[in-house]
Amino acid sequence: MYYWHKKFSSKTGSDMGGFTRVLHSGKPDNLMDEIPTFVVDPLPPGLDQGYIVLNRPWAFVQWLKQAHIEEEYILMAEPDHVIVKPIPNLATEYLPAAFPFFYITPEKYEKVIRKFFPKDKGPVTKVDPIGNSPVIISKASLEKIAPTWLNVSLAMKNDPEADKAFGWVLEMYGYAIASALHGVRHALRKDFMIQPPWDLEVAEKFIIHYTYGCDYDMTGKLTYGKIGEWRFDKRSYDKGAPPRNLPLPPPGVPQSVVTLVKMVNEATSNIPNWQAGE
Repeated sequence: MYYWHKKFSSKTGSDMGGFTRVLHSGKPDNLMDEIPTFVVDPLPPGLDQGYIVLNRPWAFVQWLKQAHIEEEYILMAEPDHVIVKPIPNLATEYLPAAFPFFYITPEKYEKVIRKFFPKDKGPVTKVDPIGNSPVIISKASLEKIAPTWLNVSLAMKNDPEADKAFGWVLEMYGYAIASALHGVRHALRKDFMIQPPWDLEVAEKFIIHYTYGCDYDMTGKLTYGKIGEWRFDKRSYDKGAPPRNLPLPPPGVPQSVVTLVKMVNEATSNIPNWQAGE
């Protein structure tokens, strides 16, 4: 991710500024000298109840209070985002930009959401179908939203009904509800991101999110849910870095997947001392 940020940040059409990895381990790690990093504390032991993503809003609260941030707008993104082209500022002062997720459906869970977004705040449709990432938002707006995002997420985790309903995406709902509580709506940008293997073309999108496994047979047919003869899945490398020069997909595999693997290969080829498994 950082390789492609550096490559595109100075190109025509880019409004990208500095880069910060917000590290919520509470201590420096082996990438401090390689990637600009700001270390914050994790939540107190036990507070996340094994749901590590709850550390995200707490990390942002600390970073926004403690760091000197020159930029007036912030792109919140994740390590499994590959920037495909220069990103302009898609937000305005009062209208942040966000990617809409098909599986964030506030209206479906109105009964649960009303516990945290009461009726006097307006219809549930004011809760955008988003998470905090990718989002471009003014620093001033994020400073208001972040503490509420943390508190709502913690409250939902401690509510058995909400915890069961939202599961692994609970913190995404936390950000969406917190934004709505502050009266902040987002411009929903489907061109912000694609997610292979379901999205087939990069086209004019800005980010490739490699969250889903990409499994194919050698004829180029998708075998999702079954390990393919050819595969790219980040979970294959959870114990260490992938090797350089990953094999390209067979003919017939969508352009989005081919582009992703080529971009991973270019980055690993150009990052000094890259070692598979480390």
